[in-house]
Amino acid sequence: MLEMEPETVYLLILKSREFDEKDAPGETPGQDDSPAERQIDSGMDYFDGDPLAQEIKDAIDGLNEDHQAELVALTWLGRGDFTAGEWRDALGMARERRSNPTSEYLLGTPMLGDYLEEGLTALGYTIEDLEPDTV
Repeated sequence: MLEMEPETVYLLILKSREFDEKDAPGETPGQDDSPAERQIDSGMDYFDGDPLAQEIKDAIDGLNEDHQAELVALTWLGRGDFTAGEWRDALGMARERRSNPTSEYLLGTPMLGDYLEEGLTALGYTIEDLEPDTV
């Protein structure tokens, strides 16, 4: 079902989770809001100058439009907006609704890494199968 390499999604999951754990510039550790929640309130300005956000943005922007649509559809699937049986519908809608850069949309999604993982799981992939061997 997934045309892009699941390992690519796995790397985005790791980076997105790492980003969600960071604190916003000028804020003290332990604040209640995640960086993604703060981004929604403050616009994309939060990401300016953040090397991890730029790395995620560059990775997403480097994908072709079909793979970007798959990331959006996976996010929606993981969020519960669609079921695995509605995968093609989710993909179609992701392609139709594209208006802003996909990277900005996805970076502004709280819990992106969790949603991507849930989406992969719904399609039958397991994170354990995607993790590089540590031996």
